[in-house]
Amino acid sequence: MADFNSLLEINAFSSDPEARRLAAEALQRNFNFELTCLHLDPSVQFAHNGKGCTIAASKISAGAVIFQNVTIGANQTYNHATAQWENLGNPVIGKNVIIADGAKIVGPIIIGDNSVIGTGAIITKDVPANSIAYGVNRFKPRDPNYSPVFYKDMPHAPEIVAACEDVVSRYAKLTDSTH
Repeated sequence: MADFNSLLEINAFSSDPEARRLAAEALQRNFNFELTCLHLDPSVQFAHNGKGCTIAASKISAGAVIFQNVTIGANQTYNHATAQWENLGNPVIGKNVIIADGAKIVGPIIIGDNSVIGTGAIITKDVPANSIAYGVNRFKPRDPNYSPVFYKDMPHAPEIVAACEDVVSRYAKLTDSTH
């Protein structure tokens, strides 16, 4: 079985339609991952092998990082009175955008450069550059001193284990004092 990145490369960039189809099927079968994107920058990263992601985007720009269980897609509606489709188009994800676990980004919207879409956020409206989006269509300016989800110099395993042990210790103190 080919690894996620090899399959993604074929699915997104191969000039052979049959190879693309086979890679797309393998991504769906092995990683529950779907990707349809008119313009995908090769530097885009999918954390956790893109598990559970359904992506239908107009563009995903350089440096974007997308975590697991993210949905990016359309939310068009058919207007029976006018016999027309409305709200056509898929999102554009700007440069260096981080999209955290379980976020939903739908509609013909733009997520501005250097923004962070928080865990579980539901976004159906444009998000300005340098923002943190959270909840349902809420956003605030991003503090330039922090990279809250992903950064090139991620902590190493011993640091993460120590931090987890601290949380376990806090829990133990709470449960010891209540029983």
